[in-house]
Amino acid sequence: MLRIFLAAVMLVLANGSALADAYPSRPVRLLVGYAPGGPVDTAARIYADYLGRVLKQPVIVDNRAGASGAIAAGMTVSAKPDGYTLYFVASPTMTMTPLIQRSVSFKPAQDFSYVGLITDYTNVLLINKDFPARNVDELVSYARKHPGEVSFGSAGVGASNHLSAELLAQMTGVKMLHVPYKGNAPAMADVISGKVTFMFDITGTAIGHIRGGKVRALAVTSKTRNPALPNVPTLVESGLKQYDLTGWYALVGPPGLPADVTDRLVKAQQAVVQDAAYRERMVDGGYDLNVSGPAALQERIKKELALWGNVVKTANIEVE
Repeated sequence: MLRIFLAAVMLVLANGSALADAYPSRPVRLLVGYAPGGPVDTAARIYADYLGRVLKQPVIVDNRAGASGAIAAGMTVSAKPDGYTLYFVASPTMTMTPLIQRSVSFKPAQDFSYVGLITDYTNVLLINKDFPARNVDELVSYARKHPGEVSFGSAGVGASNHLSAELLAQMTGVKMLHVPYKGNAPAMADVISGKVTFMFDITGTAIGHIRGGKVRALAVTSKTRNPALPNVPTLVESGLKQYDLTGWYALVGPPGLPADVTDRLVKAQQAVVQDAAYRERMVDGGYDLNVSGPAALQERIKKELALWGNVVKTANIEVE
């Protein structure tokens, strides 16, 4: 009887321990590499809300802005691999920043545990509403005929909208003046005022300016038109057959994340994207939901590192 009793106690304790350790059993921290209020932060907070509902634990956004997301990336790499520190990462941090910033030490294709893509986002080419170009071809022709007069703004050297414009310049063979700013907002203000000619911006933040008539949208960077801007052609339609770029957000964790935790998060992502309210909020913001697993995310990182590596080398871009 004593043996039976002890065996029963051990079974209860074992089951209790398993239940206590079931992931997640406490709140999850979701790192964001950009400041509150911006497009990455806004999307991350929507995602965190619905992910928390699926995991049945709060998912708390922790903004660690700086170095184009590299600070949050470094924190992720060094975090304990238990699934309670995750990173809502934007594609430039993984596919551009390491190519440009010499101070970056992490290797994006191998230094993380990869959960998967969350969503794609499209950039849109925005031009001052009074500039005499109604489409991409007219913009390029004007730049070719008026050397030094066409300028483009960006959120800073090496930012995704900087490299998007550099790629446009390289594909068309025209030289345009880069004017870097400390963020998208001041760059947009100068496009609106006419101090610079154009810029690329994330569709979600550009829609309000477009609908308000403050700027004109010439083209989107994705291969197909964006549902939020159905009347705006793609750069492919505009004659640049190889210009097919979409940014993305993804979920990654520290290296060595247990397989069962990764599997739980992959399934949670699938559940989140099936939520109609979540889908509506993201699509209305100009996002194209594209959930995938770890392998697809790693492959995309490798492919885009090769693309942007060529652009960075050709444009001779590097910062400390």
